[in-house]
Amino acid sequence: MIAIIDYGAGNIFSVKNALDHLGKESILTADKEVIASADAVILPGVGAFPWAMKKLTESGLVDTIKEQAKQKPFMGICLGMQLLFEKSFEFEECDGLGLIKGYVDRIPEDDLIIPHMGWNKLEYNHECKLFDGLGNDEFVYFVHSYKAFCDDDSLYAYSTYGSSVPAVVGDGRFVYGCQFHPEKSGKTGLKILENFTALSGR
Repeated sequence: MIAIIDYGAGNIFSVKNALDHLGKESILTADKEVIASADAVILPGVGAFPWAMKKLTESGLVDTIKEQAKQKPFMGICLGMQLLFEKSFEFEECDGLGLIKGYVDRIPEDDLIIPHMGWNKLEYNHECKLFDGLGNDEFVYFVHSYKAFCDDDSLYAYSTYGSSVPAVVGDGRFVYGCQFHPEKSGKTGLKILENFTALSGR
């Protein structure tokens, strides 16, 4: 069973619909015990980083998330991916979950349309089980104004929007993050979600 964390700041229904389409059992939950018993966990997110961290803190789930991310497949999506990093500078400096080294800041290209919204090609940087079965000409759907700044070891794939935009990141163990929306990225996104659920053996 896949736990989709419902903390009031996520694109939760579209993620669940995608997992339902794949025939994967999932549940929307803010219950610590349910999250702890799940085979894998997804942290969605839309909105601003400080507001989302405030919602997570108020929910009492921060420690649970940190514990479970050490034990089982864990994926952050869009803002949920950004929350995995140590801090963000969106509106104000704000600490994140600290599961991946790095920080989040505004996309710096002043001559580009912000937010970055649309389809971009995935460029692979390191091997990753999320990419099993994907080709070299895969496109995914982005909607964001801020991006991650991280070490090369944590960068599994990127897209180009003026400069490099981290698209898939990870900690080398259980934690993965997708800046794009896999649940809105057609067959490519569904394959990535399917590969993620397979990591749990489900």
